[in-house]
Amino acid sequence: MSLLNNLREKFKKNTKNDLYNEALSKTRDTFVNKLVGLTKKHNKITDDYFEDLEEVLIGADIGIKVVISFVDQLKKRIKEENITNLDNINEIIVDELFIMYVDNSVLTNKINYSSTNPTVVLFIGVNGVGKTTTIGKLASQQKELGKKVLLIAGDTFRAGAREQLEEWSKKAGVFYFDGVNENKNSDPASVIYDGLIKSRKENFDLVLIDTAGRLQNKINLMNELAKINKVIKTIIPDAPHETLLVLDATTGQNGISQAKNFKEITSVTGIVLTKLDGTAKGGIILAIREEVGIPVKYVGLGEKITDLQIFDIEKYIYGLFKEMR
Repeated sequence: MSLLNNLREKFKKNTKNDLYNEALSKTRDTFVNKLVGLTKKHNKITDDYFEDLEEVLIGADIGIKVVISFVDQLKKRIKEENITNLDNINEIIVDELFIMYVDNSVLTNKINYSSTNPTVVLFIGVNGVGKTTTIGKLASQQKELGKKVLLIAGDTFRAGAREQLEEWSKKAGVFYFDGVNENKNSDPASVIYDGLIKSRKENFDLVLIDTAGRLQNKINLMNELAKINKVIKTIIPDAPHETLLVLDATTGQNGISQAKNFKEITSVTGIVLTKLDGTAKGGIILAIREEVGIPVKYVGLGEKITDLQIFDIEKYIYGLFKEMR
């Protein structure tokens, strides 16, 4: 039984996958329909078929470099298995996309909690990707799990950033710190330092830190993040336990560029991909994994607090290809 059939059997009665189904509908309607269309257009596997396949994959924002590598691997498998017709080609494509993402590695898609409190999660990313909203949603979910959560407003530059994070803290029912009442210093490292002191004194389970989203000058940002990391380690030597890069799925390949830039600047442990429900190019997840080598840990599948989901590659593959025949 193919991977796709296994997933159909596994998830057919599980309504919890509706979020993935709905969020991937735009990608499914274009990407999968085009894949099916190829098997109708071509009578057999030829170079023309592979050229058309490359166009379809690139159109799903999987990325040229990844597509070329993927198609080469697909050709190799077809040759090894002596496949000559298109009857099962789409299921083989699904198999190979899954294999490419997993890449014989153990995928960790959950927060790396510290054995001692607090666990510190640093959020980075450019402005407008949904960083503060993601922090708020994650805070709400962690509160529901019984954790005592503190949000630290480390973005002291963007107008309204502090107020937005404070509003989210109220929605989520968690604690908030911006240092304004303690001191007037707007230096982000100082605010984070004071916030972490508070987190240890008051025994918080989880600290989520917002940061400024500037990438215009990589040297300045690198220096700023280095300073922040140094300050964090001054208080909690093994922190941050996670550094999550937030990317907007609707920006496509620009998101890949951002990921590469941030990876050069600082250690990134995971990616949060927001607005996946707003794009027809959901293949960006595959490109991120292959080109950047950082796992996607969370995906934004809608606007509600509960729509931030731990990324599950099986649910993603099923949501993308479930209607393919």
